Amino acid sequence: MKKLLKIATKLVSSALLIIICFLAFIILSSRFSGTETTIFGYQIKAVLSGSMEPVFQTGSVITIKLADDPSSFDKGDIITFHMEEKLVTHRITEVKNKNGQVSYLTKGDNNDGPDMWSVKSSDVIGKYTGFTVPYLGFALNLTQSKEASALLLFIPGLLLFVTALISIVKAARKIDLEKV
Repeated sequence: MKKLLKIATKLVSSALLIIICFLAFIILSSRFSGTETTIFGYQIKAVLSGSMEPVFQTGSVITIKLADDPSSFDKGDIITFHMEEKLVTHRITEVKNKNGQVSYLTKGDNNDGPDMWSVKSSDVIGKYTGFTVPYLGFALNLTQSKEASALLLFIPGLLLFVTALISIVKAARKIDLEKV
């Protein structure tokens, strides 16, 4: 039982360390570049409203594939786009093509009616890939402050320091036991 508890503790602590390092990577790369972090043509977005439930829940993290051609989406696709000064992720209900200019009518799956605007293809960032991680978006959203960014730099460094210190103490004890 003791061995099982030790293994579970190591797994949980390793998972937390990986999550913290991943969040630190996302924050640092977006801070240094001044843009959103893109990994192999994909971006991670935090969902801050329930407009698309049950497809993805409030507080989830979703991945979107950046648009090569923002005018190539079809009815039923879930897209992320700029609307005023925020990002919105909704489903396309209709595609309009007026004189070669493509625009989209959209609706949140959980909303009663369609959106009151049309989305120009130039405002589209990308398409939802179907990959969702529930609740991680709350943590990702919290990391947007300067204090949280500093903390995300400090915690991995502290964990590495403590791990190194524990290794040194264990090695010193082993040497002392061998002398006896």
